[in-house]
Amino acid sequence: MADKVNFELVSPERLLVSDQYDMVVIPGGDGDFGVLPQHAPLISTIRPGVIDIHDGGRITHQVFVDGGFAEVLPDRCTVLAQEAVMVGDIDRGAAEERLRQAELDARDAESEGERARALARVEVAKAMIEATGRAH
Repeated sequence: MADKVNFELVSPERLLVSDQYDMVVIPGGDGDFGVLPQHAPLISTIRPGVIDIHDGGRITHQVFVDGGFAEVLPDRCTVLAQEAVMVGDIDRGAAEERLRQAELDARDAESEGERARALARVEVAKAMIEATGRAH
C-alpha cells in the first residue's frame, strides 16, 4: 500500500513488530524523526527511547528500545535493536533497580572501559523509566 509504511522491529530474540502503519516516530541519534510512506532513504543510529507507531490518527503501539539502528527506504523502515519491549510491559520497579545497579557499577568501575559501559547502562535505564510515564 502506498499510503502505509512497512515497519519491522527486530531484536536478537525475535521479530517484535512487522506490519503496515501510517507513520513511525523513532528516537534517532540526532533527534526524533518520523517515517512516512515514500520517505527518503537514510540510515540512522537510535538512542534509548520510545518508538511511537501511529495508525488511524493515533498512537497504536509504543516500543522501548535500548538503541540500535534504523534503515529507511521509500517502501519500508527496519529497526534493529539489542533490546526492545512494549512500553506497557516495562516493570518500573525493575527498571529503577536496573538504574541503581548501573550507577553502582559506574561508581565502582576499575577502568574507563568499565565505567563507559556502566554509564551507557545508566542512560538506558533512565530512558526506560521515563518511558513508563509515556504509556498511552
